[in-house]
Amino acid sequence: MDWLKSRRFQYLASLLAIWMLMLVALRAIFYFGFSEVGDIVHPSFGTLAQVLYVGVKFDLRLSLLVLVPVALASLLPWNITNSVLARRLTHIYLALAVFLCLMFYILDFGHYAYLGIRMNSTILRFFDDIVISATMAWQSYPVIWINLAWVFGTVIFFLSMKRSALLLTKPETGMQKKHKVVGVVVIFAFFFFGIFGRLGSTMPLRWNDAFFTGNPTIAALGINPVLNFTDSFKYRFAGKYDEAVVRDYYPAIAEYLDVEKPDNEALNYTRKNEANNQDATIRLDKQPNIVMVMLESLGASRLGVYGHPLKPSPNIDKIANEGWFFPNFYVPVSGTARTVFASLTGLPDVSTVRTASRNQMITEQHSVVNSFVDYPKYYFIGGAAGWANMSAVLRTNIKDLHLYEQGSYDSPDADVWGISDLDLFKESNAVLKTLPKDKPFYAYIQTAGNHRPFTIPPDNDGFETIHVPEEELRKFGYKNNEQFNAVRLLDFNIGRFMEMAKSAGYFENTIFAFYGDHNNRITTTPHMKPFYEALDLDGLHVPFMFYAPGLIGKRRIEAAASLVDVLPTLADFAGIPFDNTTMGRSLNQPIDEDRAVYTQTSSKTSPIIGAVTKDFMLRMNFDSTDIKLHDLNSDTPKDDVSAINPEKTEKLSRVARGIYETTKWMFHHNKHLPQDK
Repeated sequence: MDWLKSRRFQYLASLLAIWMLMLVALRAIFYFGFSEVGDIVHPSFGTLAQVLYVGVKFDLRLSLLVLVPVALASLLPWNITNSVLARRLTHIYLALAVFLCLMFYILDFGHYAYLGIRMNSTILRFFDDIVISATMAWQSYPVIWINLAWVFGTVIFFLSMKRSALLLTKPETGMQKKHKVVGVVVIFAFFFFGIFGRLGSTMPLRWNDAFFTGNPTIAALGINPVLNFTDSFKYRFAGKYDEAVVRDYYPAIAEYLDVEKPDNEALNYTRKNEANNQDATIRLDKQPNIVMVMLESLGASRLGVYGHPLKPSPNIDKIANEGWFFPNFYVPVSGTARTVFASLTGLPDVSTVRTASRNQMITEQHSVVNSFVDYPKYYFIGGAAGWANMSAVLRTNIKDLHLYEQGSYDSPDADVWGISDLDLFKESNAVLKTLPKDKPFYAYIQTAGNHRPFTIPPDNDGFETIHVPEEELRKFGYKNNEQFNAVRLLDFNIGRFMEMAKSAGYFENTIFAFYGDHNNRITTTPHMKPFYEALDLDGLHVPFMFYAPGLIGKRRIEAAASLVDVLPTLADFAGIPFDNTTMGRSLNQPIDEDRAVYTQTSSKTSPIIGAVTKDFMLRMNFDSTDIKLHDLNSDTPKDDVSAINPEKTEKLSRVARGIYETTKWMFHHNKHLPQDK
């Protein structure tokens, strides 16, 4: 342990202690001076301790990030132990770091006092008219005293760090090279894990960890404003909307959504669905249980019900044939995080920076889920719910959610995605079968096994892999036997889950909604129509079924349907009143065979957007250039038929562009309603 005597180690340790003292003190100032915890919310001591612990971990991350340049520079031959200039440069850097850090905290305190939100990159909007913003600040806050405190704090903490430099003037202690190496390795490990924020996990500390209660007021105690700003900075232009453009497309979208009281001035999109809607195709005598099952990476071309000659999916095919089957069902945008977000919020994830779930500025969204007022609500995922910051979306927007994730189960992990899908269904069933039979429930089960590394667990209730010549597989979409058997296993697990539900006694009063979140890599699909590959719809065209033979019977509905339609339809089935504020439309209503749904075949900065019906697809650039209309029943679907269908082209182009622009606006305006709180 001779390396503990190192002057550089002691100097870094001293700087770290000073930074942590400063940041913890600032967190205490926020807690006692600005936070509304204790006033409007009253968390338990355990919850309070947990959120503050998360906050201190963020403070440690920031402290270590600030000290990374100092630590690296100390390893150079010309460094703080032997060069006065290097020491002065370090002092200048640290003074500037403290100055800027305190500035961020001052802005954060004012931002929270003004808006009730910890500072993020949206603060930059106040610089659009700096004179008005500065005048407002001058008239609202004691600016002179705040600036004096800022300068005083900078001086105090800088002098403390400068005094720590006296450790560098101590006589050098002789140290063997191996001890130096050990010291460097230990310090590197401390920096790495301190910045990573977790031990025993492959997922780093993220802002959504502060949202474990789903309450933003409590979460604010766990946020570091400097890191919050930098994390949100990349999203400052993501989903940025132009309200004038939104108003221009309002008539088209109001008609598309069948808004009862259109109001271009207020931009009203709300449709109030009454209990036991008289327009509903199916009306039930009592409220059913609702179970949504996400089928990881399962595209339409994979299944026998779509004509796949190898018939890998007998159980899903049976569900399609005995339930409500939508052969022309599309997710708006491909990607698991994007589809889960869309399924819960009713908003296509049109974000052009990563995913909407990762953008903390639009975490709060009204969800139809909360209209199931008397339903206990469950979410089951085999891995960690923090992926793509999804846990923040779930906890913030689903009231009183029971979230089961990696670490909640007795079953062992199968691979990087957590427990196997079969174990996930068993664990979910173990919870659901204990619930009172006279009270309905809502559950969402997110599978993951049909994804690389395509793990086939040893304990799989007798499932057996089969081998098909790869040449045969590649002719019909599959790249290899691993991919093929993963689909077969997913289908097998669905069959087992149905058996479990029947044995547990809740099958008869449950409506199951099965949907594929996107397709994975395919080869060729001769069993599908030519448009499937030609128009890039293979990633968006997925299976979807409502399944409850004893409650809703069976139907095959050819009209185009979308993932955003699922929750409004389930609420309609249940006969509950709900406010529909986003893009979903109930499928439990008389359906227009020519209904259109939104598609986005690129999520990059310049997306290609479109609208698809059962017979046509319109595609264009996001700015309404390069508009093309395609006949989905044609042998040459790439041909542009817009010239011979001008009215359809005009209508679908306005729907596509309108949904794209309006969704960006809704990201920021689809706020919680009373039932969400």
